[in-house]
Amino acid sequence: MDIFEISKKILHEGPVCDNCLGRQFAKLSTGLSNRERGQALKLALVLEGDRIYKTEDNDSLLKELALCSVFARKALGIGGEDEQCWVCLDQFKRLDEWADEAVKALENLEYSTFLVGTKVSGLLSENEEILWAEVGTAYAEQLKTELNREIGKRIAEKVKKDVDFENPDITITLDLAKNKLELQIRSVYILGRYRKLIRGIPQTRWPCRKCKGKGCKNCDFTGKQYQESVDELIKGPVVEAFQATDTAFHGSGREDIDALMLGSGRPFIVEAKSPKRRSTDLEVLMRNINEKAAGKVEVRELAFAEKKQIETLKSSKADKTYKLKVTFKEPVSEEKLKSSLEALNGAEISQQTPRRVVHRRADLIRKRHVHSIKLDELTDEGYAYITVNCEGGLYVKELISGDEGRTNPSLSGLLGIPALVEDLDVINVDI
Repeated sequence: MDIFEISKKILHEGPVCDNCLGRQFAKLSTGLSNRERGQALKLALVLEGDRIYKTEDNDSLLKELALCSVFARKALGIGGEDEQCWVCLDQFKRLDEWADEAVKALENLEYSTFLVGTKVSGLLSENEEILWAEVGTAYAEQLKTELNREIGKRIAEKVKKDVDFENPDITITLDLAKNKLELQIRSVYILGRYRKLIRGIPQTRWPCRKCKGKGCKNCDFTGKQYQESVDELIKGPVVEAFQATDTAFHGSGREDIDALMLGSGRPFIVEAKSPKRRSTDLEVLMRNINEKAAGKVEVRELAFAEKKQIETLKSSKADKTYKLKVTFKEPVSEEKLKSSLEALNGAEISQQTPRRVVHRRADLIRKRHVHSIKLDELTDEGYAYITVNCEGGLYVKELISGDEGRTNPSLSGLLGIPALVEDLDVINVDI
């Protein structure tokens, strides 16, 4: 079927705007807009209709082309009133209106790139499907594709920003069914390291176990199991700096609530959600966080990051170094303790998921390695200070206690004396 035949079939369905007619041939003749294609086709049909009317005798042909000519003439504004396009319901008359609304919504937001997306109504989708069922889709593009492009061009001209199809700072979504516009603002990501200087605070927000965050007497109606976290101590200055709605915290593993995180710190990424600002002085941000969290949490080495780095951060199995304060149920000699530690040095550990975390992790047996373990001091009071460097994922408390045989070998098992970690400090995360 040639282009004129397809165009005649389209016009037989009823009044069609230039854009919707031209869009059926969007893959032909690059360099033209769909509106220009549609106008050209309608003008050609008018001219061809007039030519045949003056030269041919075939009544059926005359009737067919005359009908097309009438629709084409109306669409071109040649006699008669301009009728509503039955395909798009005159959406292309609203391009400037949508663009102006988007520009207003973008005011006071910092961004470099944007992208337009469109949700078409069920009726518009149905109209397009009806048309394609009649004429095919060999050369056509979707209605929403053209709307995205045409509105995007108008917005770009007004705001002097670039369209980015891969990773826009802001996505503008036009909901034609609800006749409203929404903005999805891409998060800003900040990579850094944190040191936790006190015990008793978790890494991330922890909803009350009893009320699940709703608020009850147990949590003093705060909804929190713990009133502070590393996450929340960092959150405030980040929200302020980027004028964000909230933050999300992504850590490279986590330490126990009663453990310190010392040394160079644990890598993390903080995500500023729906930020009105995308740039800030990270040195100033770092100072503000450290002032607010003074004596509790300290951050360092802040740098802008990308979302894809979160997966790398979370999936990395970094080696870790721990400083342990260990107690024993019975007195132990330095010689016996050193001998037992030597047996763990370089050992492969078979570790079943500890009882204390099995409620939230699969109950599996995992193999992990101790790279090195040494006695730093055995005090007169019977405390042992031990430094352990091990593979990420090894539960160090259970390496000492044995966890009733679930971790093997263990210091308790080798000594034949129950041993427990009283204090645990993470002094290095090797990533």
